[in-house]
Amino acid sequence: MKEKRKKLVESLIRWGYLKTREVINAFLKVPREEFVREKYRVSAYDDQPLPIGYGQTISAPSMIAIMLESLDVKKGQKVLEIGTGSGYNAALLAELVGPEGKVVSIERIPELANFGRENLRRTGYDWVKVIVGDGTEGYKEEAPWDRILVTACAPQIPKPLIEQLAVGGKLGAPLGTNYMHQTWTVIEKETNGGLKYEEKGGCAFVPLVGKYGWRSTKPAL
Repeated sequence: MKEKRKKLVESLIRWGYLKTREVINAFLKVPREEFVREKYRVSAYDDQPLPIGYGQTISAPSMIAIMLESLDVKKGQKVLEIGTGSGYNAALLAELVGPEGKVVSIERIPELANFGRENLRRTGYDWVKVIVGDGTEGYKEEAPWDRILVTACAPQIPKPLIEQLAVGGKLGAPLGTNYMHQTWTVIEKETNGGLKYEEKGGCAFVPLVGKYGWRSTKPAL
């Protein structure tokens, strides 16, 4: 699997998805095969999303590369992830912030939270905190956050997440009202409290369900 991982990383670099040494090293270090269902392990290093159960997926490696490169995560930062899923993104974030940083991940589906938590524990990232809850409400107990990664689509950024983002912090999320197509968007909170938006291209994510998101798992087609 290590050779497959290396080949995938080389391809992602060649295609222009992976750019910075820190993100490249994280992709080389984290064993993606440990974060997919057993029946899909053979496809762990294909550049495609894979089902993880309960109507959720682990995103394609190229999309994850776009997400992480756009957030510019630094050592020692506090990062909040909305949507734990299999725990793979949280493991990559843990590599980026290092042991001096902090990663908290919120998952609304208890069974997936357990799946992600166990995957993280088994691969040595048990210091990542996985919480069952409504991710659209954020996690104000440990705010402000230097970075917030939202891994499900929303029509707009939930207000609590903006409030909990540190000044100078960045938030990445897929925005849009169409189930099959959204825009990966990075928001930076400026010193005057204003928000700077930057669109990074098209994407397709499952809906962000919660108080400040969708009320169901099926937004507009």
